[in-house]
Amino acid sequence: MELQGRVALVTGAGSGIGKASALALGREGAAVGVLGRTVSEIEKTAREITDHGGRAIVLEADVADEAKMRAAVDKLVNEFGRLDVVVANAGVNGVWAPIDDLKPDEWDATMRINLRGTYLTFHTTVTHLKKAGGSVIVVSSINGNRTFTTPGATAYSATKAAQVAMVQQLALELGKHAIRVNAVCPGAIDTEIDDNTKIRGEDETEVPVEFPKGEIPISGGKPGHSEDVADVILFLASDRSKHITGTPIYVDGGQGLLR
Repeated sequence: MELQGRVALVTGAGSGIGKASALALGREGAAVGVLGRTVSEIEKTAREITDHGGRAIVLEADVADEAKMRAAVDKLVNEFGRLDVVVANAGVNGVWAPIDDLKPDEWDATMRINLRGTYLTFHTTVTHLKKAGGSVIVVSSINGNRTFTTPGATAYSATKAAQVAMVQQLALELGKHAIRVNAVCPGAIDTEIDDNTKIRGEDETEVPVEFPKGEIPISGGKPGHSEDVADVILFLASDRSKHITGTPIYVDGGQGLLR
């Protein structure tokens, strides 16, 4: 129970990495604000935490909506009295398409969730974190940081690179307040994020690459699990990582090294 007495916020907590992280934080004693847009999903996550003796609160909000995010964070702090850990996980793959085919509104939609959402997560929580310090973990990606071979993923890769830049910038800005800021950069993980991916013109943008047998070396080509990322997030949330800030940690089984 390393996080006993602490309070965490997890965005995009209804499925995948967000859900696995919320459950892991709850198991270690944190009270968890389970935030997302799909009520049925976040209610299920919260119920799993409380069924195992933990504490959780359901927070319905779109991370790109300032008023709803501010209300959700205030509700969490009013319920549990503080905020110590923030996991900025909510994101979409969006549309992957050739740059001359990618529509401005499709570009904007990816930016809205992935970048505006990350900004608002910081913007609405940092005031509370400054009171006693804490840890912010941003879920980025190997795309835009280690790899650039995903066909048509220009908007997505740009947001993921920008998230790491935000992490490093804010690690310095917030360090004097005892707030650590880090990123996890997953590779292929068995989540539902592909459900919100639209791909067009893949043949136009794909650059063929031959990989050694087993694209992900450490697992023989099999994707990782949400829990693999959640374990790293749990480490970054705990005092075991008290001297780590401004650092992207790659959770990809070596996948990015091949690309």
